[in-house]
Amino acid sequence: MTREEIVEKVNDLLSEEFEVDATLFTPEANVKETLSLDSLSLVDFVAIIQQTYKIKIPVTELREIKTFNNLYDYIELHLVEA
Repeated sequence: MTREEIVEKVNDLLSEEFEVDATLFTPEANVKETLSLDSLSLVDFVAIIQQTYKIKIPVTELREIKTFNNLYDYIELHLVEA
């Protein structure tokens, strides 16, 4: 899966699930703020990413995913290892 495919799929998924316009998903935008994630919806967010990409996101690494670019990087890195 290419980086472009990851970006497109993630944006589509998150836009639909959290009812947020995907045009707000710029690489440097803050994920939690853009999606208005509280602690409960953060669990949903992680579950969606983990199920879709068959990857595990430990809490310690989740803290490092601040921007959409961080998220795309994380998925791309862990898909390669899988």
